[in-house]
Amino acid sequence: MTREDPVKHFFLWPAVLVVLAIAIFPLIFSLANSFMSLRLVPPRPSKFVGFENYIDLLGNERFWQVVKTTSLISFTSVAFQFVIGFAIALALVKKVRGADFFRVSFLLPMLVAPVAVALVAKQILNPSMGPLNQVTTFFGFPNLPFLTDSTWALGSLIAVEIWQWTPFVILLLLAGLQGLPDDVYEAAELENASPWRQFWGITFPMMLPISVAVIFIRIVESFKIIDTVFVMTGGGPGIATETLSLFAYQEGFKKFNLGYTSALSFLFLIVVLIISLVYLAILKPYLERYK
Repeated sequence: MTREDPVKHFFLWPAVLVVLAIAIFPLIFSLANSFMSLRLVPPRPSKFVGFENYIDLLGNERFWQVVKTTSLISFTSVAFQFVIGFAIALALVKKVRGADFFRVSFLLPMLVAPVAVALVAKQILNPSMGPLNQVTTFFGFPNLPFLTDSTWALGSLIAVEIWQWTPFVILLLLAGLQGLPDDVYEAAELENASPWRQFWGITFPMMLPISVAVIFIRIVESFKIIDTVFVMTGGGPGIATETLSLFAYQEGFKKFNLGYTSALSFLFLIVVLIISLVYLAILKPYLERYK
């Protein structure tokens, strides 16, 4: 079969149509529901309400609080993931003894299910019986409210996110570092450039495209966080750690308000899309400079 052979369409189009049906139909169905008043419990007949669900959400203080909380967790954790991941990737790319062992070790947290990580973290950070608080009380310090105080709970969630997903950043940045040309560094050494100048003048600019991609992927993924929050804090205390995905879960699977939840999902999509476009627009001049 040649590339121009029309029989290829006989094999390709059925698969394309199936993928489109699986991906597009739920999206269109959810979009249609977002304009409806649709509640399963108590059961009510569906009714077209236009943009009423969106207006209610935009006027809901809880929605904006959840957006703020999700953004804080996402941006803070991703910033630390990138800095720590870049530092570890730089260390691993060097020819040091035991580098292969450390590469495997640093990647292990990423291989554990987020729910399992959250369960272990919840036990470690337990305010009364957790081993971390037992250590602090042994040295004369009071029990720390890791999961019962809003500030401490946010910090705990961010710490768990950093621990689990920094390996993902390490993996991609390490692959990028290993692909950098050696001759550039040899020329820099001939010019007696210090390691610091080599990093800011060569490594960081050449790694900028993959760095932008890694941060973009992690921001989008971290905005969907739900399992870690659900297990560790349940969104509490109050709604201090509630995220957008958890908010949608509460509305959809506990209150069965499907129309409202569909509108929330599309507003979630719009929030992530706006953040992504702004992020890429800010970095576009720098990416074009280092092409």
